[in-house]
Amino acid sequence: MTKISVKGTEISVISVEDEDYISITDMLKAKDGDFFISDWLRNRNTVEFLGVWEKIYDPDFNYGEYAIIRSKSGLNNYKISVKEWVEKTNAIGLKATAGRYGGTYAHKDIAFEFGMWISAEFKIYLIKEFQRLKEQEHEQFGWDIKRNLAKINYKIHTDAIKENLIPKELTRQQINQIYANEADILNMALFGMTAKEWRDLNPNQKGNIRDYANVSQLVCLSNLENLNALFVNENLSQDKRLIKLNQIAIQQMKLLTENMTLKKLSYQNNKKFK
Repeated sequence: MTKISVKGTEISVISVEDEDYISITDMLKAKDGDFFISDWLRNRNTVEFLGVWEKIYDPDFNYGEYAIIRSKSGLNNYKISVKEWVEKTNAIGLKATAGRYGGTYAHKDIAFEFGMWISAEFKIYLIKEFQRLKEQEHEQFGWDIKRNLAKINYKIHTDAIKENLIPKELTRQQINQIYANEADILNMALFGMTAKEWRDLNPNQKGNIRDYANVSQLVCLSNLENLNALFVNENLSQDKRLIKLNQIAIQQMKLLTENMTLKKLSYQNNKKFK
């Protein structure tokens, strides 16, 4: 859980299945007078907005119950709680939670609409503060990636490397073959095949072999590129460079695949940008 401050009101933000939900219970504190969330929920415009949102995002939304609620919305004697709304319609945009951090949370899209019910000014400041929070999270995520990669590269140069092989050791025939470009030397050292060989094996895949590399392989590839440039400056022949690069790839990939920090980073990275 995180918090944002909107015009002096602290508002909780939680994540539910990778979606941001904002506490409209906290937001209500900024509205002058004695109002309840049920006052907002009984409004016909609110019900219609929620219905459209659920239609787009909720495949299990109960349209029959929604139609009944919509027909009654706006009547003076009609009220419905968030709990009733969720139970009757299977809605996912609003959530009523109990416990220490309990209250009513709304998906950010709905929370912004609720902000308009408080005031137009409040809605604008709410969106502004929420965007600032997201920018901070993205910056922190980027820093975490750089920090973890730095730790991993340090580990590569300092830890003892076991003999178990990850990339296959190249054959003499593969080593002696003349490769058209430096990129394919690196591809052979790490992946055991050239870009063309990969395309021939994967005719239905878009992109190239490196587009399908995981985080461990990309880290190793970056190191191999730097080392290959050094070997070129030392005037090492192509076959000797390939032998060295393949041996280094084997050592580094063994270490990288055992590094739990990188595994966790790879999982978080995929989950974030899905």
